[in-house]
Amino acid sequence: MSHKSSSLSDLASVASEKRWRGPAPVHLWDPPFCGDIDIEIHRDGSWWHEGRAIRRAGMAELFASLLLYQDGDYFLVTPAEKVRIKVEDCPFFANQLRVESLGDKEKQALYLKTSLGEEVLVDAEHPLDLELGAAEGSEPHPVLMVRSGLKALIARSVYYELANIAVSELTPDGECLGVWSAGQFFRFE
Repeated sequence: MSHKSSSLSDLASVASEKRWRGPAPVHLWDPPFCGDIDIEIHRDGSWWHEGRAIRRAGMAELFASLLLYQDGDYFLVTPAEKVRIKVEDCPFFANQLRVESLGDKEKQALYLKTSLGEEVLVDAEHPLDLELGAAEGSEPHPVLMVRSGLKALIARSVYYELANIAVSELTPDGECLGVWSAGQFFRFE
């Protein structure tokens, strides 16, 4: 459809000029659904359009700022239109960890950075879900809530960094392993 192509080229213009700052208020917009578009986010956080990688970081960053998760689907939303895209696992990929240690473990702050450069403080609003894997021998599936239902899959190397700073804590469920950030304890489950 030609109106989608022109919308994408308009977004390309915005992306090249970096005229936006952070996520758009997509939760406030209620445009009509315009169908599916051939954009997919792969497990490694890479963005693809019509089977080809989107190589311009600015374009992927702009698209990420327009993401909406709703009723189990992912959409790119502007005030004028809403299109569904495919997401292989999580729409973001956290590939860097920064630890600010303030002396006391409860005052420690963990920051995860996505492959698109968005840094998120791990806290009550942006919790870690450090699943060890449901079945014996299955891979862990650690994720971070980035915003409004949009999660980041945590890279294996970052998961191992988190495991290296994990501590054992006594909880109402007994002793368990986890990490502290922003006054919250996040368990490895």
